[in-house]
Amino acid sequence: MRVVFMGTPEYATKILQSLLKSVEVVGVFTQPDKPVGRKQLLTPPNVKRFLLDNGLDIPLFQPPNLKDSKIAQEIKRVQPDFIVVAAYGQILPKSILSIAPCINLHASLLPKYRGASPIQQALLEGEKITGVTAMLMDEGLDTGDILAYCAYPIKPKDTAITLFNTLADLAAKLTPKVLQQYQKLQALPQWEVDASYCKKIKKSDGLVEFEDAKEIYDKYRAFIVWPGIFLASGLKLKKIELVDTSSSNRPGRIEAIESDGVVVGCAKGRIKLLRVQPPSKREMEALDYIRGKRIGIGDTLV
Repeated sequence: MRVVFMGTPEYATKILQSLLKSVEVVGVFTQPDKPVGRKQLLTPPNVKRFLLDNGLDIPLFQPPNLKDSKIAQEIKRVQPDFIVVAAYGQILPKSILSIAPCINLHASLLPKYRGASPIQQALLEGEKITGVTAMLMDEGLDTGDILAYCAYPIKPKDTAITLFNTLADLAAKLTPKVLQQYQKLQALPQWEVDASYCKKIKKSDGLVEFEDAKEIYDKYRAFIVWPGIFLASGLKLKKIELVDTSSSNRPGRIEAIESDGVVVGCAKGRIKLLRVQPPSKREMEALDYIRGKRIGIGDTLV
């Protein structure tokens, strides 16, 4: 079985690793190297780094887009039985979709949360269950017929980090099974009435106010990698816990000082700050922060 693989982040790398054990990967597509960090060092995506680190001699392509007709010709040349796509970052044009069955491993239970940030969106919405969908791709954004599902119950302490890892593992197990049983699977159309889309995450989405503790905690879980959560003052809330979701408090009031953190009231519920980062300073224990500010129980954290 010959497969062309398209993917970019670690989620995709785990799926690629699984495929390499069961099929012949005849080509890999990933996004171009990008400048990263303050020094803007040109950095390869996770999939490329995996290939380089393991000395895998697989043709690698990093086109800025897939519109060039030469790309479709190159894929045709290697005669794939399937094209497997996982968090690649581009919509496939018809010229590529027509070459072989294109199967996408999307990190949600479609038709919920189509788009680029399904894991974060599931956490923002307080979902109790998520999963991976194997989908037969078409020209739309995650609108193709569904081949298989793998569900996962979201745990209260799951974050975007843990969900990415868990769903990547599920997708890695699901992909070879879908390819092997493809001829026996009946693709089912998505119910458009149930469809929803992920909003594009912006840095400003990380701004929080002490209004709803559950909403703050869900944002913390979703944005733990980027952009994080922060107050209007610029104070970043680096590590927090949810204390309760129903109590009524004065927003931002320090309600208790415990051995491991600072309990802060919200209009609805309370959260505990464990670690924070003031503007232009290093991350620190929340206890050290309030000592430095000389504030305590009854004072307002702003």
